[in-house]
Amino acid sequence: MNKILIVEDDPKINKMVQTLLRKNKYVVSSAFSGTEALLLLEKESFNLILLDLMLPGLSGEEILTKINEQFQIPVICVSAKDDLDTKLELIREGADDYITKPFNNEELIVRVGAVLRRTNKSTAADRTNIFQFKDLVLDSENHIVTIKGEPIELTVKEYSILELLISNPRKVFTKQNIFESVWSEKCIVDERVVTVHVSNLRNKLKHGEAYIKTVWGIGYKMQDIDL
Repeated sequence: MNKILIVEDDPKINKMVQTLLRKNKYVVSSAFSGTEALLLLEKESFNLILLDLMLPGLSGEEILTKINEQFQIPVICVSAKDDLDTKLELIREGADDYITKPFNNEELIVRVGAVLRRTNKSTAADRTNIFQFKDLVLDSENHIVTIKGEPIELTVKEYSILELLISNPRKVFTKQNIFESVWSEKCIVDERVVTVHVSNLRNKLKHGEAYIKTVWGIGYKMQDIDL
């Protein structure tokens, strides 16, 4: 199911768009500032962002630039600005579509659906079974992990954790995120379960901290590529 992030500082509009999207079977999260949006993007995955341009603090244009630099997520910009120059500039800067306030609800849903269809087709066409990070390679079709061509033996859980991290190398996963994904359970009884598995995974990778980074107070992600 597609998950959409609404970035809109007006509580009434934010709530209205939430309700509209949920009625159309989308999963929705919302942020009321650019800073809040970026924090959510570090913790969660989204299929689409509805981005208002007039935001407190960081502007919508600044957020659009950061999204394009750090995340590969389509963006529909929403603004009261109706001039052609603004629309064209935003498209050049990476927006996938533009809708003017006040907007028609049906038009919004149609535009959301159109962008998601284009993105999903592109994602399907580009999908690969091979993930590489530095000299670490994970073959998800054959469940093989190698470093410099040498196979690494992992348990099912260790493999699943590595696959989760390497397939989303820029994302920080909390221990709760990892537990829900790998153990397929909602409630984590003891966070040390995840900590122990990550520690074992690092040991088997040898110099494991060169691949998996601890983000203190949050969780884990793949190490920065320049390290």
